[in-house]
Amino acid sequence: MKIGELAERTGTTAETIRYYEQKGLLPEPERTAANYREYAPEHERRLRMIRNCRTLGMSHAEILELLSAQDSDSDDCSTVNRIIEAHLEHVQEKIRVLQQLESALHTLAGQCSGANGTDACGILKGLTNRLAEPVHPSAHRSGADDLHR
Repeated sequence: MKIGELAERTGTTAETIRYYEQKGLLPEPERTAANYREYAPEHERRLRMIRNCRTLGMSHAEILELLSAQDSDSDDCSTVNRIIEAHLEHVQEKIRVLQQLESALHTLAGQCSGANGTDACGILKGLTNRLAEPVHPSAHRSGADDLHR
């Protein structure tokens, strides 16, 4: 199948498919005599797995590890379990960071009556000054700015 058909069948853009090939997530397909990419059913299966992993917020590195484990055809799936457990811990940390952000925003929202001018706005003053509860340091490392990795 051509790239357009693969894109349509998987709900992925051709640009994303080429990007996944470039990053090593999706193997490059054979080429026709006219130099068109010719994708096999295995490409579609692999692309669906990649898309599902991305929906779960997995990084390319995590996906590469899972694909490598799948390609190894091992009888031991403990590596797969380890990857998922580690990702789950990462997601739980993101949830903690988001809960801290939510709390900080509630605190700010409670500082405004809406009836004052901006020069007396409690929210703007709160944003200018230090918040009562600082956001967890990991929010700056891997959390708030990078929720999808």
